[in-house]
Amino acid sequence: MDRASVLLVDDEPELREALAEGLELAGHDVTAFAGPAGVSGHLGREFYGVLVTDIRMPQTDGLALMREALEIDPALPVILITGHGDVPLAVEAMRGGAYDFIEKPFPVSRLSNVIERALEKRRLVLENRALRVELERRTGLDGRLVGRSAAMERLKGLVAVLADTDADVLIMGETGAGKEVVARALHEEGRRRGGPFVALNCGGLPAEIIESELFGHEQGAFTGAARQRIGKLEHAQGGTVFLDEIESMPLDLQVKLLRVIETRSIERLGSNVSIPLDIRFLAATKEDLEAAGNRGQFRKDLFYRLNVVTLDVPPLRARKEDIPLLFHHLAREARARYRREIPDIGQAQMSALMARDWPGNVRELRNAADRFVLGLENVALAEDGAGETLSERVAAFERAVISDELARSGGRMKETYERLGLSRKALYDKIRRYGLERD
Repeated sequence: MDRASVLLVDDEPELREALAEGLELAGHDVTAFAGPAGVSGHLGREFYGVLVTDIRMPQTDGLALMREALEIDPALPVILITGHGDVPLAVEAMRGGAYDFIEKPFPVSRLSNVIERALEKRRLVLENRALRVELERRTGLDGRLVGRSAAMERLKGLVAVLADTDADVLIMGETGAGKEVVARALHEEGRRRGGPFVALNCGGLPAEIIESELFGHEQGAFTGAARQRIGKLEHAQGGTVFLDEIESMPLDLQVKLLRVIETRSIERLGSNVSIPLDIRFLAATKEDLEAAGNRGQFRKDLFYRLNVVTLDVPPLRARKEDIPLLFHHLAREARARYRREIPDIGQAQMSALMARDWPGNVRELRNAADRFVLGLENVALAEDGAGETLSERVAAFERAVISDELARSGGRMKETYERLGLSRKALYDKIRRYGLERD
């Protein structure tokens, strides 16, 4: 984001010059005007700055200029300079959208402090808009797998390569990390997108009916089988079968599943007819299946058959720089579900979100986004950062900001340290400290 600007409008030359000089000494970039003429040419929805204007001016008063500015962008901060008799008018103007007013006479330091607060609000508005624009532009994999961290870019690259193949894939990741989202991306971005996507939670099916659910049965195959039933695998013809929590599948059923994967055919319960299958298998687990095989808790032959290609879904704590974009994405989904507008997300709130480790990963962040959109802001953020010291939270936030800037610049160091206002050595030291990669 470019350096912030202050547009100062006042028809009194001495006061205008004194304010401009004082604000510049305080570190602000000031453009001064003797009247409203020419001011609107500096304004726009992308303008990073604040408008400071006197109310009483001979050409057009400051209230008319404020209304013109707010027509260009209703979120633009406008600070009014008022004489004693204009205070009621200024209060009324604040109801109409002014950010604040300052009564003459006043020290420049007071105006500078108000400008700082207004610029912080403006920066957040522009950042939130930029994130929303980026989300709206994202299509395909970028729209499904939200994030621009190095870990997510690698994952998207692998999904793009594998999507249009029939290779069976084992997806590994912690609970809530987004394994099913990756599986759906593999399906929707590949040639099987027109076929069914059948998701099965292997840990959620009752053991006594799981075989019938998977393979189907013929009429009279067992007590209660009043008519023929098509199983989930057969129903997925031409599409994809996603086996979630594959580690929970009973060992005796793992043997039968292995044969189905190898032969791409099934026999319904109570039938000797082999039915060929045109399906792709995707499996997901939060466990180390090889270690489970060594313990006798998972069949090694099934693990080796599923482990043709493995995709690792990174936990959210390993890609904290994705949290701002991902939180906006989840908030937009919540807005559609609950038909509520998304509140403004403040810097303190976003810092709290980025400081937390999120043991429940994206699923937990989705819950926070839901509560935020529902207006339960304190509930959404009450536990954020719990158990972490201030220095740990600051370090997590700094790491995320640096990683994000590296991603934006494509790893170009000069561009990155200039954006961040750091020296080259300071940036290199921080990259080493946080274990970041330039790409």
